Order: sequence, then structure tokens, then C-alpha cells
Amino acid sequence: MNSAKEIFLKSVKEICPNVTDAELSQFAAKITIEEFNKKDFFLQYGKVQKAIGFIASGLVRSSFIDNEGNEITVGFYAEGDYATHYPAFITQQPSKYSIQCLEPVIMVCLSYEDMQWIYEHLPSFERYGRLVAEEILKRQQARIESFIFQTAEERYLDFIKCYSELFNRISISHLCSYLGIERQTLTRIRQKLAHQ
Repeated sequence: MNSAKEIFLKSVKEICPNVTDAELSQFAAKITIEEFNKKDFFLQYGKVQKAIGFIASGLVRSSFIDNEGNEITVGFYAEGDYATHYPAFITQQPSKYSIQCLEPVIMVCLSYEDMQWIYEHLPSFERYGRLVAEEILKRQQARIESFIFQTAEERYLDFIKCYSELFNRISISHLCSYLGIERQTLTRIRQKLAHQ
């Protein structure tokens, strides 16, 4: 448990090296550690996300249900990432997504109320919040643009390049859903790449 907190605080210090030990200590007093089992939900569709979660260990998947009732995967988040539907979190609106654990997960959580308190009383952490928000925005934009500008094969190659450590931790069906392709298409892409 303590190691999860240490991992998180180390990541905070890396992003905000000017934060004092006293500020970090006040910040640390606001966080909680939560453990989840495989298949547990960190966030369910239609619910308001009460806390942002930093993944100390484990893997989660973000998804939504489309108009035909299909579950569509929009992201995988592992150690060092944040589990959040950020726009809904910062506005405290019901989420359009669910976030489910694919493995046992240990998360460092910070509630919305505590985050607001931190921004008000420890202004040096506003930089931290801004940089985390920018990273989330960059990833969302890259995902949108991958469907506009890339072929299925290019999306697959990008995934291998950017998320090679996740490759053996996720199912083929979740990967196909994330890439927006059928299983047969993925098989064809893999066969083609194997013969190059």
C-alpha cells in the first residue's frame, strides 16, 4: 500500500520538481489507496466520477456501449496512467464511459473535492493538474486523428509501437474493438506483416 503512495508521489515530484516537502505532505494527506479485483468497475456509465485514479499497478479498460448495443473499447490504462473520463470528472457530470479492471488494480485516488481544495490551498499543484489534463487531451486527440488519418494497419502498428508492454495483457476482442476493426481484418494484417 505504502509503495503505491510512494510511486504516485514520485510521479508528482517528477512533474512538479519545485513542490516543497511540506506541500507534498499536505497533498499526500488527501489521497486514498483503493484495491480492485479483475472485472471490478472503477467507473460505470451514467455515474458521476467522484475521484481521479492513478494506477500504481494493474490495467484498466475504458469503453462505451454504442447504439447497436456493442461495447466499444476507447482506451487501455496501465501503471503510471490515470483512470478517468476527465471532461465528466471536472464538470462532475455523469460519465458516458465505463472503466473496468482487466487485472487486479491498486489505485491512488484523489476526490474531486480534495482536488479543488489542493488547487485553492496549494497553488503549485495547479501546474500538476494542468500537465495531467494536457496529457489526457493529447491522447484523446491522437486517438480521434488515428481514425481520420490512418488505415487499420497503421493504427495496429502504432499500437504495437506505443503500447508493446500491453500486448500480452489484453484480449484480441478488446484490441479489435479499440482499433475499430473485425478480428478477420486483424488476422489479415498480422499475416501480411509476418510475410514482409
